[in-house]
Amino acid sequence: MSATTSASAQADTSGLIDLIDQLETLLNASELSEIEVEAGGTTVLLRKPVALPPAGSPGVPGHASPGEPAAAQPDGPSPYAVVAPLTGLFYLSPSPGAEPYVVDGTHVMVGQVIGLIEAMKLFNEIKSDRAGRVTRIYVESGALVKAKQPLIEVEP
Repeated sequence: MSATTSASAQADTSGLIDLIDQLETLLNASELSEIEVEAGGTTVLLRKPVALPPAGSPGVPGHASPGEPAAAQPDGPSPYAVVAPLTGLFYLSPSPGAEPYVVDGTHVMVGQVIGLIEAMKLFNEIKSDRAGRVTRIYVESGALVKAKQPLIEVEP
């Protein structure tokens, strides 16, 4: 593959990702349950997640060490989870090498910044919607997160 072809394919992929992000924003802001777009032989179908009944009682939540965030549990987030309001790349600190906004054991207040999500080349401050102590960090800095995915756990 030539450098020109590679650059063109990369630009096409970037444009498709931007389009999917825009469609997701449109879907989340509407009362629609799904959006399907077909263009040039490519079909994109986005659906809102279906509410599932609560799983059985949650087990004892794990704790992440500072600098070693834990992976999300398959049985669902804790009722104390602060979730992502949008899809994008999640960052625990304001810049590379800077101290993270929160670590395991940090006490947070309602409205305190806990991280950033980069979506469509914009950085969005993510604020805690509850007060308490951070007992778990679900995602690593730089990871792709989906809307409503748990980011951290804050117990009162």
